[in-house]
Amino acid sequence: MTGGIVPLIDLHDGEQIIFEGHPSWRATLAFYIQGALGVAVIAAIAWLVSSAGLGAAILAGGVALVVLAGFIKRMATIYTITNQRLRIKRGILSKAVQQTRIDRVQNVNTDQSVLERMLRVGTVDFDTAGTDDSEFRFVGVANPDEVVRAVDKAQRAAGAELREARERDPLA
Repeated sequence: MTGGIVPLIDLHDGEQIIFEGHPSWRATLAFYIQGALGVAVIAAIAWLVSSAGLGAAILAGGVALVVLAGFIKRMATIYTITNQRLRIKRGILSKAVQQTRIDRVQNVNTDQSVLERMLRVGTVDFDTAGTDDSEFRFVGVANPDEVVRAVDKAQRAAGAELREARERDPLA
C-alpha cells in the first residue's frame, strides 16, 4: 500500500497489495458505442412518430443513462493482486467475490484483439491448480503486461516468504 491509499479489501497478516484496479474506461468504449447507437435509434423513431423535442429528450437522457451504467459497471469491478492472493470483486448492492491463493496460479495468459491492442487494454486469464474455474479473468485491464508482471512479483514474494519460513523452521 503506497501513498496513503486505503485498500479495498481486508488484508491478512503480512499481506501487501501489489496491484489494485478496475477495468479500463477504454474497455467500456464498445458498451458506450452500442448503447449510444441503440438510444439514437429509439430517439429517431420517437422523433419521426411524435416530435423532435421528444426525440432530443430521449437521446439526451438515454446517452446519460448509458454513460452512467458503464461507469457504475466499471467501478463496481475491482481486481486485486497481493503477495498472497488474487481477488475479483464485482457488484455494489449485491457482491460476487472470487479469490485464489497466489501459489495456486499455474499459468497467466493475456488476450488482446487488434482493437484492444490499439486501446491498450486486454484480458488476463489465470489458470489455477486444482480448480475447474475457467473464468478467473481480469477483463478489460489497461496494460495487461503490467498485471502479468504484478503476478510474477507476487509469486516471487510468496516464494521468498516460504523459503524464509523453511529456514526458520525446517519441519514446517
